[in-house]
Amino acid sequence: MTLGDLLSGLPAHRVEATTEWAGTRVQSLAYDHRRVGPGTLFFCVRGFSRDGHDFAAEAVAAGATALVVDHPLDSGVPEVVVEDVRAAMAPLAARLAGDPTARLRAVGITGTNGKTTTAFLVRALLEAGGLRTGLLGTVTQVVGGVERAAGRTTPEAVDLQPTFAEMLAAGDDACVMEVSSHALHLGRADAIHWAAAVFTNLTQDHLDFHEDMEAYFGAKSRLFAAAGGAPKVVDVDDHYGRRLALRHPDAITVALDAEDALLRAVDVRTGPHGSTFVVGERTLRTPLAGRFNVRNALQAYAVAIALGVDADVAAGALAEAGRVPGRLEPVDAGQPFAVLVDYAHTPDSLENVLRAAREATDGGRVICVFGCGGDRDRGKRPLMGAIAARDADLAIATSDNPRSEDPEAILDEVLAGVGASRGAVERIVDRREAIERAIAEAAAGDVVLIAGKGHEHGQQFADRTIPFDDVAVAAEALRLQAGSGRAHRA
Repeated sequence: MTLGDLLSGLPAHRVEATTEWAGTRVQSLAYDHRRVGPGTLFFCVRGFSRDGHDFAAEAVAAGATALVVDHPLDSGVPEVVVEDVRAAMAPLAARLAGDPTARLRAVGITGTNGKTTTAFLVRALLEAGGLRTGLLGTVTQVVGGVERAAGRTTPEAVDLQPTFAEMLAAGDDACVMEVSSHALHLGRADAIHWAAAVFTNLTQDHLDFHEDMEAYFGAKSRLFAAAGGAPKVVDVDDHYGRRLALRHPDAITVALDAEDALLRAVDVRTGPHGSTFVVGERTLRTPLAGRFNVRNALQAYAVAIALGVDADVAAGALAEAGRVPGRLEPVDAGQPFAVLVDYAHTPDSLENVLRAAREATDGGRVICVFGCGGDRDRGKRPLMGAIAARDADLAIATSDNPRSEDPEAILDEVLAGVGASRGAVERIVDRREAIERAIAEAAAGDVVLIAGKGHEHGQQFADRTIPFDDVAVAAEALRLQAGSGRAHRA
């Protein structure tokens, strides 16, 4: 595509160039100078720690044929001058990719907790309804039925829009994607034609990035403003969900408790082998345990129906939809107690999975391994300490991803919330040792919950990232204990 054609969809700009620029060929887009090649339009994005304008010369040397800037640089190539470089990325990326979501039915799911599970469920229901469906999220990507590694929850627009185009080329009819608050705030999800939007909930998280909960809510709300007349599924048991529904009277409201919801799950029954609930006159089943997963299932069912999937087909698919990696994922080596791995890393999600773990015990105890990430919202640390101490019979506070922070200092802040809570709390900074300790302590009928990292395969420190998989570590601990011949605690 020529630069002139590409810019025809970007009204607020001017071009600084000493020669004719409109016929300049653009083959790709980049905001990282290390990904520039011949024919690249390079976006000089002002980041949190670095300014892309400082790398313009390197980008030109690598083959960039033009730049998007917020002030002229006299770089020797055409410079597209805009007020906000980042804001220009999505519309230009969509245009270069052929505006794929004009044909691909994009379903956006946002909220603090439940995005991943709800996305997996929606995909299963849409596929059962005859729509071949891609997936973009925290755990994985699926393009044309082929699974591949995920990066960030919601990719940058210059990566996202070409992925949509790949889906179309591979035969996908729809895409279900998790939409993070960061992505909404930074405009990564702009220029998408939404076929449906889902709001799961909003609880404390990411306050290292957002100024406060109102700013966090404001970012999430952008998805629904962008969805226009598309179906919007909103959980109104959540305070922020109710506020969102008031802004969007056309929303399909769902709930377990709110009696005025359009779709309400009643007679909810949940246990270690799944859950059942009633919506209208229909009994729905899911193999997922916990009331919070009933919410996820209800939201998925609602959006599938809104997009035309037959209710009987959706109900049948829901009953068969499998577990999600790192979401109450069982680790079974034949031991007489349950071991569950979950991504819970916020106060609300930890409380939910501890409740589900309690429901899964066979008269036994709940033993919880948990931690809090470094360089992230510090305000949630004492809250999570208090919840673990209150809701587990034994809580073991340990490292999550310390990143640049001192792991011991993080644990100090976590344990500051424990106070006089009834549960026993131990402190073991080494995560492997903490998991081994929990499994060694478990007896028949107990549930060991390993919370915080879920599907992740690495642990991040200030100077390195080491391989670490909670599922693999737990399985190894179970094998070693079985191989040692030691009986589990009775």
